[in-house]
Amino acid sequence: MNTLWLCLCAGDILLKREGADGAFSLPMGVEPPVPLKPWNHVTSFKDLKIDDLKIDDLKIDDFKIDDFKIDDLKIDDLKIEGLVQQKSLNQKSLNPKIELRIVRLDSPVVGVAGLEMMGLRKSHAVLSAEEYKLAGKAAELIYWDQNTKYCGCCGAPNKWQTEISKQCTECGKEWWPSVATAIIVRITRFKDLKIDHLKIEDQMQQQSLNQKSLNRQMEEILLVRAKNFRTNHYGLVAGFLETGENLEEAVVREVHEETGISIKNLRYFGSQAWPYPFGLMVGFTADYAGGEIRLQREELTEGGWFTRDNLPPIPDKASIARRLIDDWLLQA
Repeated sequence: MNTLWLCLCAGDILLKREGADGAFSLPMGVEPPVPLKPWNHVTSFKDLKIDDLKIDDLKIDDFKIDDFKIDDLKIDDLKIEGLVQQKSLNQKSLNPKIELRIVRLDSPVVGVAGLEMMGLRKSHAVLSAEEYKLAGKAAELIYWDQNTKYCGCCGAPNKWQTEISKQCTECGKEWWPSVATAIIVRITRFKDLKIDHLKIEDQMQQQSLNQKSLNRQMEEILLVRAKNFRTNHYGLVAGFLETGENLEEAVVREVHEETGISIKNLRYFGSQAWPYPFGLMVGFTADYAGGEIRLQREELTEGGWFTRDNLPPIPDKASIARRLIDDWLLQA
């Protein structure tokens, strides 16, 4: 059986580069792309099928979970033996007889012809959507496994209990992956546009202003630059959900804390898995309601209102922030 290899090290993924155009892809072959050490953690998925979301039958040792959903994977039969987790999956888009193996490397791969380490987020631009989603899922599972070796209550070692949980070997405490939920919101407004002279020679058709052009000039979007941005791009107001609040309350709180303004007409837009390292971004749109911008300097360095014709650098296409901004641009 041919194998697709997902080899990760400190947030970077190992890619194969080949062809005249130097195209990137995940390494594939019966043997791993680089020699593995006995203690490398390997997770195996057999008969992979990304198109299906449903796990009809999941078995781990003596445990069984029916009808459990995990992203884009359909698992018919799964067994975990030690550090090797074998999943039975069907994969139309890649290969019905393909196996996926996830490997945590001890050190980056350098100096090997045809292979290159690349940051997970950067790989979004060179991998297919299916491969990138698999890479993100793998990164999240490796991160969670690395951070749950020992019980947070008594310090004893944890052991795998099910495919998505562990149990302390001493006190019996169960541990499950905890996704960090964050909100992100696109805020827009129509600025005041003074028209001193508007001549209409034909009341039905002729106007000195075109409605589409007028909308482009009048509608503005709030963009901000966070201190932790590594490039000079601007993004949207975002922040983590706090205990005791719902998503809508988190949006209102974050907007007020970071910018000092108030919003109205809050609407759900969409969500995105965010494997950096283990998050979920929930997107909203809202209208400006009032107030002057007062940036929270502990979080933001710059911010302001921008029209479609004077946008600063914006996020790359890997993020839901870009989807929210692109959606607004298309509305014109």
